[in-house]
Amino acid sequence: MYPTPAALATPTASGAAAPARRRAALLGLALAAALFGAAGAAPAASNMVPDYEVKLLLNPTVVLDSNYKLNATVLSTFGMPSSVTKMNVMFMDGDAKPIYNNGWIARVRKSEGDSGFELSYKKRYPIANGNITEALYQASADGFTSGDSNYEAQIEWGYQAKTLSITNSKTDSKSGYSGMDLPSTADARSLLKKNIPGKMNNWLSNGWGGNALDTSRKYGPVLAKRSVGSWSGLKLYIEVWPIRNAAGSGIDYVVEASFKTTSESVASAKHDELQAFLAARGWFLAQDSLKTQLIMDRY
Repeated sequence: MYPTPAALATPTASGAAAPARRRAALLGLALAAALFGAAGAAPAASNMVPDYEVKLLLNPTVVLDSNYKLNATVLSTFGMPSSVTKMNVMFMDGDAKPIYNNGWIARVRKSEGDSGFELSYKKRYPIANGNITEALYQASADGFTSGDSNYEAQIEWGYQAKTLSITNSKTDSKSGYSGMDLPSTADARSLLKKNIPGKMNNWLSNGWGGNALDTSRKYGPVLAKRSVGSWSGLKLYIEVWPIRNAAGSGIDYVVEASFKTTSESVASAKHDELQAFLAARGWFLAQDSLKTQLIMDRY
């Protein structure tokens, strides 16, 4: 079954004194650059340019068969093969979730066919009232600007909610693992600390991120399965995520359809078109997708 809407409460917005001080300082520098621009001062760095990923949920009781795989009708509708790509995913954080509660996630993923582990360090900004530009300004004040080539910005566009995600991705390996195995807690800590970007490591204070990882544990793992097809000229992905239920006694299946685009106007138009397409077939689930929050809450 899918969790009830009450179980999907939106996480609290991140924020802390140090980022606030950085924002104030950077905004002051931007003002100074504007005031003295005529004298040849370097202009303030501009906002990042995001791409867009639209994510809509499908009703698992309708689109999954008795083996919890996408049924034949869904596969044929989107031209998807019966084969899937497996992704084993976990997050690392302390028991009090200091990383997550400050708007960051540290993720380790192993995708089928990949030789190494994908390490992702992601800073997330809630988008209030659909104001994407304001979220980009806030990120810029925290140092995430167009001049930073180490991070990629993306607007995650759900049913109603939008989130700005800024991600630094690395790939690393560790001997002793094969197939879809994820690293042990100790090895995951070591890999994430070895590759941690400076912005996360020094978010609240020097070495904050590494110190948080020192006492981190696993949240997960979750073995998700991805199918790839097409819809309306776009590559469409449907992922099935088996996530522990709130009682810890069974599994909730989260089924998410998504596509990516570099255009905000395309994202907006196709978001509504895909929602209508799914709703007309009785497949649409009118909730925002919060896979990460469910995993952080239930493991």
